[in-house]
Amino acid sequence: MKLLAVRRLLRILYVVIRYRLDDLLFALPLPFWLRAPRFLLPWRWVPRGKSSRSRGESLRLALEELGPIFIKFGQLLSTRRDLLPPDIADELAHLQDRVPPFDPAKSLALIEEQLGVPVSVAFARFDTAPLASASVAQVHAAQLKSGEEVVVKVVRPGLKPVIKADMAWLFLLAKMAERASAEARRLHPVDVVSDYEKTIYDELDLLREAANASQLRRNFEDSGLLYVPQVYWDWCRPKVLVMERIYGIPVNDMETLADQRTDMKLLAERGVEIFFTQVFTHSFFHADMHPGNIFVSTRTPWNPQYIAIDCGIIGSLTPEDQDYLARNLVAFFKRDYRKVAQLHIDSGWVPQETQVNDFEAAIRTVCEPIFERPLKDISFGLLLMRLFQTARRFNMEIQPQLVLLQKTLLNIEGLGRQLHPDLDLWTTAQPFLERWMRERVSPRNVMHNLQSQVEQLPHLANMTRSLLERMAQPHANDPPPPWRERDGWAVRLIGALLVGGSVMTALGLGNLSDPATAWPAWLMGASGLYLILRR
Repeated sequence: MKLLAVRRLLRILYVVIRYRLDDLLFALPLPFWLRAPRFLLPWRWVPRGKSSRSRGESLRLALEELGPIFIKFGQLLSTRRDLLPPDIADELAHLQDRVPPFDPAKSLALIEEQLGVPVSVAFARFDTAPLASASVAQVHAAQLKSGEEVVVKVVRPGLKPVIKADMAWLFLLAKMAERASAEARRLHPVDVVSDYEKTIYDELDLLREAANASQLRRNFEDSGLLYVPQVYWDWCRPKVLVMERIYGIPVNDMETLADQRTDMKLLAERGVEIFFTQVFTHSFFHADMHPGNIFVSTRTPWNPQYIAIDCGIIGSLTPEDQDYLARNLVAFFKRDYRKVAQLHIDSGWVPQETQVNDFEAAIRTVCEPIFERPLKDISFGLLLMRLFQTARRFNMEIQPQLVLLQKTLLNIEGLGRQLHPDLDLWTTAQPFLERWMRERVSPRNVMHNLQSQVEQLPHLANMTRSLLERMAQPHANDPPPPWRERDGWAVRLIGALLVGGSVMTALGLGNLSDPATAWPAWLMGASGLYLILRR
């Protein structure tokens, strides 16, 4: 593992040098102490000609060469056009659905290995040319023997070793940050990397993705907001996924959407509604909603419907997190900063001893200038960043379970602003959240919760009885302690007495060279030392 990680680090360094990413870094307005190390880099001592690639192309090619973890980072960045220069955002957008494909022959071999039959037996038609290629898998068009048009998704070969090496370096950097900085420890970087590791390994299991897609399809089965393709379970395997082929317009194909007279304002608002429905109504949200995974149906452009694919990354929140998050957002909308501060304390996101008045004043200082701008110009991503910077002064600890949610919300905001620059995220979300909070305390939900609690009474009674029995006899089921642990001090005392006895015997004998008379002394000494030193 260590050798693999070192090789991976050298590979990353090679790609950085090859595509001159250090030039991009040092071109930023960095402080002197961060710019000074450029003079210590050996490859910068040699004169280099001007690169024929643009900075955006260099960054995209480097991320593609470094593999899935870096590609996914680029995909996230590509949706943040309010944070990136247009040339870089345009290039990174290619990472969403135009990652270089791998050899189709490898696809065929892997599909046949997973299905256990030749491709010609499983499908009436199979297109060897990839229909699309992404960071983790690529997709081929096909037709089942029964006539349905489908897509066949197959995992890229050889991904696990690369991901393992990348994660090793991420864990190393996270651990170093935790040891070096108290501020970094509050962010729990190791927990964040651990969650990301679980997420990306889950994405390699296409059976999990198939189950996620089936669940998401059921959640929106009677809704016109979102359509999820059907999964054909008979042909699904851990590295192969077969599902219904969809026909739609990529959500970032603005020209085609405009040509069919799509209601762009309604489309953007429905994207926000879908997100909040998944998070608060279903607690099951698509957490990889970049433009390469989202399409728009061509059937009713005046009443647009989204189509979602690639459900490999799914997030969920506990009821407690849902409640605190909703109440925080509504309080933000109403500029009730004291309630925001109190909710952070009540939820445990900041220490209980935090002074509410001080925290409220700090939040107001950050948020008030932002809310003075028109709502359509407010970036939720910028607000989160400023708020976290302020909360860190009060020892706020990042919540790993909210990392996917934050990432998804940033994706939704970037996508919505791309579709409709005047999107008012706050006004779109506020009525939904207020309605959800009213429904939580409706008589119907209260009765449902009461029924669930009544159903738990037999289980709680059994737990209570078991607890009382353990309290009455706390050590009844404990295994007997090992003899050496129970009587260790006595054993060492016996050993010391034996050593003492051997010394006294030796002094009485005077001559230890004669085995016939000295063996008792040697035996007692050796036995005593063994009893003293053994573990």
